[in-house]
Order: sequence, then C-alpha cells, then structure tokens
Amino acid sequence: MTELSDGVSTRPLPSLDSTGRSALFTDARTANTFADIPVTDAELTEIWELARWAPTAANTQPLRITFVGRGEGRDRLVPHMDEGNRAKTASAPAVAVLAVDTRFHEHVPTLLPFRPELRDAFEANEELRTNTGRFNSALQAGYFILAVRSVGLAAGPMGGFDAKGIDAEFFPDGQWQSILVVNIGHPGETPWLDRLPRLEQSDVVRWA
Repeated sequence: MTELSDGVSTRPLPSLDSTGRSALFTDARTANTFADIPVTDAELTEIWELARWAPTAANTQPLRITFVGRGEGRDRLVPHMDEGNRAKTASAPAVAVLAVDTRFHEHVPTLLPFRPELRDAFEANEELRTNTGRFNSALQAGYFILAVRSVGLAAGPMGGFDAKGIDAEFFPDGQWQSILVVNIGHPGETPWLDRLPRLEQSDVVRWA
C-alpha cells in the first residue's frame, strides 16, 4: 500500500516479469510457418476476452472479428490474399479477419451510457465517424496481436490482401470492412525471419 499526500492509500499496479515481457514484446516474433496443432474455439474465445478490455476512444470498440477455420471458409479466404501470403494463410490452424464496423456508433448508448447523444454526433458527421472507427479498430488490432501472444500462440499479422475481395466474400452488406488478416497457431519449422533492426530511443523519444 502507498499513501498519497492527501492521505488516500492506493495499491501499486502489478507488473509483468521478464518472462511475460519477453512473450509479449522483446522475444515475440511474427510467425511465417505453423505446426499442425489445432487451435481450439476456446483459445480463440480467450484471445477476444482479453483483447476486448483494452481502451478505445469513448469506449467505442469498433473492431469486429471473423475467425476462419480450415475448410470451406479458408478456401474462400485464401484467393484474396497476396500471392506471397497464400501458403501461410492456407496452412495456419486458425485465421482471424479483423474488420472495422462502420456502424459502430449504434452501440454508443450501451458502451457509453452517460453520453448516449454521441451516437447522433457520429451519425451526423461521416468524417468523424470514419476517422474514429479506423483509428480505434487499428488500435484494437494491436491489442488483439498481444492477446494472441499472451495465450501462448504465435500471430502472423498481414496487410497483403485484396480488401475489397474479402469484404465482398465475407461482409457483402458493406457494414464491416477488413483491415488486417492474422494467422494464428503454434510456430512450425523455421518460423522466424531474421530479427530486423529497431529504432533507438534517441531517434524516436523526446522529453519536454
């Protein structure tokens, strides 16, 4: 317990140990091959149950997910991937198509009950609605990748696909629009490319 100057006591937030930090960040890699080990529906549900708690602007939560297993759904998805990504997507035990819900604001009265009028503000302003949906769904996509890693699975996020083709195939009513495809599974043989450099702190951090 820590006592603040006003006499209020607070509990320190927990922190991840070095193993947890490595699993999420420093040792985590994008997988390019996957072992032939099934990913269960329970594991995929657990990924979402973790990712959904992370913050978004006004709690709007515009990300939507379609999990695509092997079989007919995968056969529909693979042709819309860029040629260099097709084999990876075809072989992954599970694949998630992440999309933005262009009508996300309809849920505002439930998600932000103290400001239900924000739904009408989004409805009246297409630019605000589009920018909010795109930015926050991309933010949630990052949370999703970390959630995959946190349950002991590898993620292979890819932006190389025909978005219009996927949308026509899986979201024909036009309300959801794909933003990222993520292969999910246990790493296979030689799954990692060489680690690429990262910018140094001096290149990206300023102190004011």
